[in-house]
Amino acid sequence: MCNKWRQRGISRVPIVHEVLLRSNPGKVSILGDGSVAVEVGGIELGQGLWTKVKQMTAFSLSAIKCDGMGDFLDKIRIIQANTLSLIQEGLTAGSTTSECSCEAVRICCNILVERLTRIKENLQEQMGSVEWGILILEVEVNLLTGQTTILQSDIIYDCGQSLNPAVDLGQIEGAFVQGIGFFMLEEYLSNSDGLVIPEGTWTYKIPTIETIPRQFNVEIMNSGHHKKRLLSSKASGEPPLLLAALVHCATRAVIKEARKQLLRWKGLNESDSTFQLEVPATMSIVKKLQCLL
Repeated sequence: MCNKWRQRGISRVPIVHEVLLRSNPGKVSILGDGSVAVEVGGIELGQGLWTKVKQMTAFSLSAIKCDGMGDFLDKIRIIQANTLSLIQEGLTAGSTTSECSCEAVRICCNILVERLTRIKENLQEQMGSVEWGILILEVEVNLLTGQTTILQSDIIYDCGQSLNPAVDLGQIEGAFVQGIGFFMLEEYLSNSDGLVIPEGTWTYKIPTIETIPRQFNVEIMNSGHHKKRLLSSKASGEPPLLLAALVHCATRAVIKEARKQLLRWKGLNESDSTFQLEVPATMSIVKKLQCLL
């Protein structure tokens, strides 16, 4: 530079600095809401440790390839570890804390990806399985009181190859009776403040021995081998509850015929017998829809 008072210089100095890698603990936890909590044996003091660890977590777990991972980075949070959560923590020194911590997190994530991939594949296989059952029943409705009595019900339910037929039989029967309570009895009443009005079974009616069909027939069908199910067994807990919807449908059919009969007695058009039967179809609702009183 051509200046008497300002001069410039150029120098070239090579350096060789030995860096020692050391063991550093890491912990990755996937929570029930899909968020991820990460702990490492290092301290964030402005060197960008947590930023690198967060990016490594997002990169490694993205191998699962699940839907909704576009904003996955925002679901990851780094927690300052302590001796209760990470025993024998590492030290923050030597310019290698970030790399060692990221490697620990990467190993954790690879283990989780391997486990979750198997779970994902199993769930995808199970999604192709369908539980099914069939129900035929007969009900009797007292047109004056609105009381519905189930005279007979015949259920055939597919349990695959049942793990325990006695247990599954009880599950099917219990779920069906519980469903009767949902569709026919258990009225959920609340006041203007949103508080539940019923304080017990005096006003909140649950299924009793009188609710059970007079003739209650249940047959478990063995549908053979199913490679996508555990030992070819199928679920028997909640699906049978849906069969109880037929009690509601049968009651509705009785009400429909009763209304048509009343219209014929009055010499009116039977096509005017449309109505809406609420769930649950309690005695008072059934009685009111009969239009007899």
